[in-house]
Amino acid sequence: MNLARLTFLVVDDVPAMCQITANQLRALGAENIITAGNGADALRLLQTRQVDLVLSDWNMPLMDGLELLRHIRASAELADIPMVMVTAEADRDRIAQAINSGVSDLLVKPYTRQRLEDKVANALSRRARPVGEPLAPLAQPAPTPRPTLLVVDDTPDNLRLIADLFDGQYRVKVAHNGPKALAMCTSDSPPDLVLLDVMMPGMDGFEVAQRMREHPASAHIPIVFVTALTDDAARRKGLSLGAVDFVSKPLDPDLLQLRVQNFMRHIAIHMQRQAEYDVLLENARLREEVERMLRHDIKGPLAGVLGMAQQLASASGLAPDHAMQAGLIAATAQQALDTVQLSSDLFMIETGNYRLEPVAVDVAAILHQVAGSARAAYAAAGNVQITIDAPLSGSMAAGDPTLVQAVVYNLVKNACEAAAPGGHVAISLLDSQPMLVTVTNTGAVPPAMRERFFDRYASSGKRQGTGLGTYSAKLLTEAMHGGVTMATDDAQNRTTLTITLPAYNT
Repeated sequence: MNLARLTFLVVDDVPAMCQITANQLRALGAENIITAGNGADALRLLQTRQVDLVLSDWNMPLMDGLELLRHIRASAELADIPMVMVTAEADRDRIAQAINSGVSDLLVKPYTRQRLEDKVANALSRRARPVGEPLAPLAQPAPTPRPTLLVVDDTPDNLRLIADLFDGQYRVKVAHNGPKALAMCTSDSPPDLVLLDVMMPGMDGFEVAQRMREHPASAHIPIVFVTALTDDAARRKGLSLGAVDFVSKPLDPDLLQLRVQNFMRHIAIHMQRQAEYDVLLENARLREEVERMLRHDIKGPLAGVLGMAQQLASASGLAPDHAMQAGLIAATAQQALDTVQLSSDLFMIETGNYRLEPVAVDVAAILHQVAGSARAAYAAAGNVQITIDAPLSGSMAAGDPTLVQAVVYNLVKNACEAAAPGGHVAISLLDSQPMLVTVTNTGAVPPAMRERFFDRYASSGKRQGTGLGTYSAKLLTEAMHGGVTMATDDAQNRTTLTITLPAYNT
């Protein structure tokens, strides 16, 4: 891939890290690189400059990387720009937030230039897979490479002894002086742990450690000093330079192996984190693709059924009962299409990527439609009496018709299922600002359910209840800048759900 033709935006609040990342991109062939010190500055640049890829740190002042990502994905003009998040984040919930917000890839600190190249190439080459193209298998964790151990000593016998001791366990590199060790630690493939002799001619171990800590590419590398110095002053100096341990000469091979193994265990966990995040990201992407395919594959046949049923219902010479049946088929197909669209909207709301375009919604008409359907389903069997107190039409809210229909349907259905046999469900509308819709049913919500009534999968006393109806109703109303609340009256043995929606102002 020719990176010279592309423009990269590097975002980091540490200027040195910005420069290092920019230099790494230039080494990969990039020529057009702009930088920003935080998400807010990056967003301003994106609004004025053409950018092909954003490479952003996570933790920054003013606006962090996650907030920047959400702003990008919420903008119609910027939403398609790939973004790679650079992070040392270990909290899986936070990583899930980035994935759900649409991050293109995750790059775990510290990283090598090769890993940066892989992530940039993945983010730039990833495309929406055409419908019908076979799915890739679910991602499995990539094999974690062996950690790299750098041994630094000016004595050849010591180098050979330590290198042979760890050969086969780790990738072992050696350096016989300070400058060579420093060059290896600040290279594109730095070691994971350094065993560093203190007493060396020219640049001693303390100076190597000092310079490593001053360079962003090597500042994170753990150092174990291997030395014949045993005085407290030397130990204090080493610890002040970030040493994680001291090993005394002459060496005890068994003790040295145990100490190195303990540190390498922590390093291996860190290296595995990148592989785990890669799997989380890829599996989330595959789930999105499966859902997109299903929505597409279902919508096509349903649209065909709807069209044919509408044509049949309007055909001349059709018997009245046949025309009625064709009309019912058309209405059912339309409801199924709306449900498919609703699943897409609900996913966008849950991931923070939904953008409401409010229109006038006749809530009164929807209430009567849902009440009629509910009577057919429940009252016909003599189980539940359903009443409605609302005008036939004309009460207009600002929102999305499909979302309002889904909210009312879910809450009325929930009320009918919760009402005891022979119970009552009352639907009423108050045309105010905001508009209020109440759904009241006989039967009080059990005390143990009240605190989590709107939680996902919360259900009680319903054999086939999924616990998604009230959860989705809450999300959908809030997406339309409204809300839904629940109140119980134990004395009267009833439950009331109150929906608030902004009134439509002409």
